[in-house]
Amino acid sequence: MSYQLKINGQLMQADVAADTPLLWVLRDTLKLKGTKFGCGMAQCGACTVHLDGKPVRSCVTPISAVKDRAITTIEGIANSELGQQVQQAWKILDVPQCGYCQAGQMMSALALLQQFPQPTDAQIASGMKGNLCRCATYHRIKQAIQQVAQHTDKEAS
Repeated sequence: MSYQLKINGQLMQADVAADTPLLWVLRDTLKLKGTKFGCGMAQCGACTVHLDGKPVRSCVTPISAVKDRAITTIEGIANSELGQQVQQAWKILDVPQCGYCQAGQMMSALALLQQFPQPTDAQIASGMKGNLCRCATYHRIKQAIQQVAQHTDKEAS
């Protein structure tokens, strides 16, 4: 079946079966390799992308469920100022070690910051709880989110 998808602000075409996971459409069909396969069961968060601004696990989201919703992948995160701030905080604080999970971490962090521009520690913990990091960089991930929130707070003043 043929699907016309809006990904990172661009229209793209994919001819795939209706039950093909969005992850494989992105990686294999459209060659957007930033979104990673982790567990294949929506448990680790490595495959997190946004559908209409909401984080979803692309490994268990069939392409038929996407319909005309806007998809944002890690490749498109810099299309927003907040996304750029997340990327910058990740760089400044040297968040990744192996880096494998970081695309999903950043996508979840961006969604969290869009919902809660100045998140509490509890909101950060809740918003990021579905993302696993085998290198255990959780403290630096939290610091990066807090840094973006502080920057956003200063801009609002």
